[in-house]
Amino acid sequence: MVEGKDPHVPRARIVIPAHNEERAISRLLAALNPNVGANPYEVIVVCNGCTDRTADIARAQPGVNVIELDRPSKFNAMQVGSASATVLPLVFIDADVEIGVDDIAHLIGPLEAGSVLASAPLRVIPLGEANWIVRSYYKVWERLPRVESGLFGRGVIALANEAIDRFVAIPEVMSDDLAISDLFSERERVIVADSTVVIHPPRTTAALLRRRVRVITGIVQAEMLGVTNATESKTSVRDLVRIARQSPSAALSVPVFAAVTVAARIRARSVIRRRDFVTWQRDETSRL
Repeated sequence: MVEGKDPHVPRARIVIPAHNEERAISRLLAALNPNVGANPYEVIVVCNGCTDRTADIARAQPGVNVIELDRPSKFNAMQVGSASATVLPLVFIDADVEIGVDDIAHLIGPLEAGSVLASAPLRVIPLGEANWIVRSYYKVWERLPRVESGLFGRGVIALANEAIDRFVAIPEVMSDDLAISDLFSERERVIVADSTVVIHPPRTTAALLRRRVRVITGIVQAEMLGVTNATESKTSVRDLVRIARQSPSAALSVPVFAAVTVAARIRARSVIRRRDFVTWQRDETSRL
């Protein structure tokens, strides 16, 4: 608890955009555990375009507020969830990840101290249920410099009060986390070593490709809208060579990573040509 802060006032507002997440939302809400004692956070689940029981499941959890929107749009849900915020910092959490209240406390600490404007936790990606191609892909992906330093791809981003104006100025994009990450210089953001989030990866090659097509499509859209630099977001041969040299075990996975990346880029071409920046290529295997 921050010294001098009213203990009855929540330390942060947690916004969870959710679209048909009935299989995963309980997992996250259990990790946040708002029903034990006085929850230090205001928790809001923003159901967008849900046709399942997501809203009912979230509403049944004491201490959780639910907003229901007709339109399926994660970014719009984030904007709506943050619009009426009287409690700051803001913490955006994807509905299919796991993070606990202690990790949130560590995450917002640097924001409350005023040392940075944005923060994100370390990733923990359990790959035990994934096939060997998925495991090989992530062995390389996690070592990419931009992946190591960026706020994106973590499912959780916290923003200080002073950062909110930058966020609300972003146009609607698929790659919301990349767009937010690129709002801040490396001096303005931090990956908090004492905070971790569990990100459930795809289990099959097909599911991995769907996820990567969505990411690639989102990056291209973000560049078209001027909110990111797609050249910087692309993996270079130099990056892969460096990873292979630094980690002999990862070197064996580089060809797999390259093959998946090429296949995803080819598949994404038709989506990009159609300017389909709405269809969410979703991985269901991580929600089992």
